Amino acid sequence: MTDGCIDNVYTFSLESRSTPKGIDRGVQRVAMRATATRTRVINLRTDETRRALIDRAAEALGKDRTEFMLDAATREAQSVLLDRQFFQLDEAAFRRFSKALDAPPADNPRLRQLLAKQAPWER
Repeated sequence: MTDGCIDNVYTFSLESRSTPKGIDRGVQRVAMRATATRTRVINLRTDETRRALIDRAAEALGKDRTEFMLDAATREAQSVLLDRQFFQLDEAAFRRFSKALDAPPADNPRLRQLLAKQAPWER
């Protein structure tokens, strides 16, 4: 930690297998996905518009609907859980961190202008 900045990020892997030497992690994930036995069922109901959108996106990536949806849901689940990771600060760093959280936000006219605009998908 330098200059009052906290720049350590702790993450974890949801994969329990180690990667053998010479094998790319991406290749290992694909191999694990292809050989994994699916024993659980997830049922979803949707409307035709969403299903068609998902099917088009899956096809664009060369995946079937199930694989596309499992990949997307897994990415989102990992993101949610990683956002909630524990971090630890010493006393001085905690005081700086608390002070930064308690301080009122700095005025940001560009952000205020952006947030005042209607999103393209809301038009």
